[in-house]
Amino acid sequence: MNKNRQEYEMKDRGVSVDELCAAVEISRSAYYRKISGKSEFTQGEIQKIVDYLGLASPMGIFFAEKVS
Repeated sequence: MNKNRQEYEMKDRGVSVDELCAAVEISRSAYYRKISGKSEFTQGEIQKIVDYLGLASPMGIFFAEKVS
């Protein structure tokens, strides 16, 4: 997960952590566990974040691009 990219996308859209947590239906503490790598976002949570932030793809935040 690219935490910095997610924070940038949230700031760019004026979305707070509390607003995102409400949209994804997770607690603030669960959110911080997930962005710190202690647990993982589910597919449904990833989709809700992508939809809420209006992203074209989850690739830049949740999945690393393949490097050869």
